[in-house]
Amino acid sequence: MSNLWSMLLSPEFFFSIFRISAPILFATLGAIVVEKAGFANIGLEGLMMFSALSGSLVSYYAGHWFPGLCAAVVTGVVMSLVMGFFAFHLKTDIILVGIAINMMGSGGTLFLCKVITDITEGTAMASTTGLITRSLCIPNIKIPLIDSIPFIGRVLSGHSLLTYFAFVCVILTSIMLYRTSLGLNIRAVGENPDAASSVGVSVIRIRYTAMAFSGLMSGFGGAFMSMSYAQGWSLDMVAGRGFIALAAQAMGAGECLGGMLASLVFGFAQALGIRFSAIGLDSNLASPIPYAVTIIGLVIFAVSRKRKAAKPRVQAT
Repeated sequence: MSNLWSMLLSPEFFFSIFRISAPILFATLGAIVVEKAGFANIGLEGLMMFSALSGSLVSYYAGHWFPGLCAAVVTGVVMSLVMGFFAFHLKTDIILVGIAINMMGSGGTLFLCKVITDITEGTAMASTTGLITRSLCIPNIKIPLIDSIPFIGRVLSGHSLLTYFAFVCVILTSIMLYRTSLGLNIRAVGENPDAASSVGVSVIRIRYTAMAFSGLMSGFGGAFMSMSYAQGWSLDMVAGRGFIALAAQAMGAGECLGGMLASLVFGFAQALGIRFSAIGLDSNLASPIPYAVTIIGLVIFAVSRKRKAAKPRVQAT
């Protein structure tokens, strides 16, 4: 037990929480913006998978991490706009579009990996794709002054560039939603599209913008997974983080700060599962911990929201 507590209170454990939370946070911010626009993008998982593959491959063939990061972001944005075309112009149910993207994110990326690299499925694929970005990862950043502070320096310094950028995006997204005309239009379209249209707001343009933003954040999340977290692409490497982001968006009440805190909770749960596996707990018991926390968190959120909704009715009577 003492070994467990020393492990949980170590700076390495807290470091891993921030590291694991970053891709979830990117996807959560994308989910928040589309929710503000009045719909849901459940295809975040598939967008992250395609972005992870494209970032990994382009960085390998270009010989530098920056083109790979750009490719991952462009992939996320373009595919999200394609989703918007099917949903907004062809009137396909956006939930079904998201499901299709998620299914393609698993089988489609494997197919593309085979076509582009001629790597076959199985252990050969896992070992060979690991070489794609092993020496081309997004760089880690040492923060001056903070790096020399005992304990705190080992927690906050030395993260990937995208880890810091994820938390900066929380501030930037909040400013965009509540301090700009674009954010006002997004929220107006989400609350009442007819009223927004009556004052000259292009509802379809705002919805495309929200979809593009979710693709942008998914691109960063996918790039982080293959070019920093795992240092290479592998099948289904996103491992449900897109769905966890949807839960984080709901638990955070659709707000950037709440979504960040919920992402950290899920990051804590995943870090805890990894640590439990490291001390000998059966992986079949440790692996479901993040998903169990997701379900428990959503239940708590639903119960608290139901109670808040019931209070005005009680007071009115």
